[in-house]
Amino acid sequence: MMKRSAAIWLALAALFASHVARAEDDGRDGPLYAQLLQLDQAVFDAYNRCDLDTFAGYFAPDVEFYHDTGGVTHDRQTVIDNTRKWICHKVRRELIADSFRAYPLKDYGALAEGEHRFCELASGQCEGVAKFVIVWQHVGDQWRITRVLSYGHRSLATP
Repeated sequence: MMKRSAAIWLALAALFASHVARAEDDGRDGPLYAQLLQLDQAVFDAYNRCDLDTFAGYFAPDVEFYHDTGGVTHDRQTVIDNTRKWICHKVRRELIADSFRAYPLKDYGALAEGEHRFCELASGQCEGVAKFVIVWQHVGDQWRITRVLSYGHRSLATP
């Protein structure tokens, strides 16, 4: 329980830090922005192709994923299993490019935030949208996702 509370507070602190950082830097340019945008594209390319081996490689083994309609998961394997069950060959994720922001997290890595839409493969319709925050840990030359908040899921028809 303590670990989960600490993780929630870390995510909230990171989100708060991102809003404070906006006063000085809007998170929309620079090398960190380019790096995280490239990582976002790579992660979700694997997600969209259902390349789960590649997709899994972006997550820390103890990743925590908070999803407003799906609940909470506490490990990489559950994230992968849920992706296989609910996403693969059913849904495609598209980043809403002008929503993407990236902010450094001192002595840890970075935080990415934005919005994305989801498109049903069967119909080709992109009718769902949600917000996200992804906490990336940077160790050596490797980036890993340690926390994800996926929230505000709604129909595009809903303002």
